[in-house]
Amino acid sequence: MPFWWEAHKPTALPEVDLPKDIPVAIVGAGYAGMNAAIELAKNGIESIVLDAAEPGFGGSTRNGGLVSAGVNVGKRIINKALTPEQAKPFLNDAVDAFTNIENLVSENGIECGWTKSGYFLGAWCQSHYDAMAKKVDLLNEEAQSGAFMVPREIQRAEIGSDYYFGGMVVSRAAHIHPALYYKGLLGLVQKAGIRIASKTPVTKLTQESGGSWQVQTPRGTIRAGHVVIATNGYTGDVTSQFKRRVVPVGSYIIATEELPPELAASLSPKNRSFADTRRVLTYYRLSPDGKRMIFGGRAKFGFTDPVETAPLLYQFMLDRFPQLRGSKITHAWTGNVAFAMDELPHMGKLDGMHFALGCNGSGIAMMSYLGRETARKIVGKSNRRVAFDMPEFPTHPLYNGNPWFLPLVGAYFRTADWWDRRFH
Repeated sequence: MPFWWEAHKPTALPEVDLPKDIPVAIVGAGYAGMNAAIELAKNGIESIVLDAAEPGFGGSTRNGGLVSAGVNVGKRIINKALTPEQAKPFLNDAVDAFTNIENLVSENGIECGWTKSGYFLGAWCQSHYDAMAKKVDLLNEEAQSGAFMVPREIQRAEIGSDYYFGGMVVSRAAHIHPALYYKGLLGLVQKAGIRIASKTPVTKLTQESGGSWQVQTPRGTIRAGHVVIATNGYTGDVTSQFKRRVVPVGSYIIATEELPPELAASLSPKNRSFADTRRVLTYYRLSPDGKRMIFGGRAKFGFTDPVETAPLLYQFMLDRFPQLRGSKITHAWTGNVAFAMDELPHMGKLDGMHFALGCNGSGIAMMSYLGRETARKIVGKSNRRVAFDMPEFPTHPLYNGNPWFLPLVGAYFRTADWWDRRFH
């Protein structure tokens, strides 16, 4: 069970009557779907949110709680997948995404442990450090990151570890309790009188000649003017055109037992969150009360029991923090994130359906933002096109939604990481 569920465990809501007609049907009750519903309600547009499970059962209450502002786009620059000029509009919108969630939390009094204490990105090797150093000015100019480089010899001021070749601090980053943030969104949706149909999977979507939709569920059919697909890492066969465009990846996390206060404080002297430039990614932070280490990563490329991956994550944690040897693990869990082929989040319209998909591991801020922007697009309120609203949402002829290749990708990543660590 996720550690976060001790504070808020997703539960099925009382059954609601399904409307015969409604302006907007939202498929998926995660961050994107809930934010879309909230924004639509602000503009007087009725919607219903449909979810196959309990609201929040998926990645929205299972993630690590790291809130970034364009760091993943920054990684795309660092690994040369995007040029600085190509990256600028994405970085600009990442600023808006971070501001959006910061305002959402503060203005609505959502008690979710929002802590804007920054983020340390550890360099896996010297060449990774050098690449980050070349891009730090761009991050500051276009994403207002407040970023600066930390040489290896003084990284102990940021992290209680000698594991990295230095790193980069991004000041404009935060961490939260993801399940309590979700609980806050749920409260806003309910307060607005928006219907949420839990345990109500969509079984078929058919567009009528006039453009409206027939949304079929086991409990009945809804006629909707617009459909929003916000299923992310849990996208299924009903929307096969989206399933072919997002790759679900299991992300695995462990939580330690409560640690001695001095030990916990020494791991993160400034209460920052952490990740690294390793391809087999790890990310971690202290729990909101500062008593536990929450440690996650791609322990396996594929889908397996978190009990199997917990020892792997434990060893990753000890590699970085040998002082935690002997500390016990109390929780181990997993949840799906969704990667796009170009490793960028996407929103837009495909086959007549609106969508917000492909968090690429930055779902808290980005999916909240793209959900809001999708709603504004439906309302006709947006006065500009969001950078992530691109005409192309790439797929691959060899991919039909079954990520059969993930073990091969994992093997390549591990080999490339080994090579970089020793020779770069």
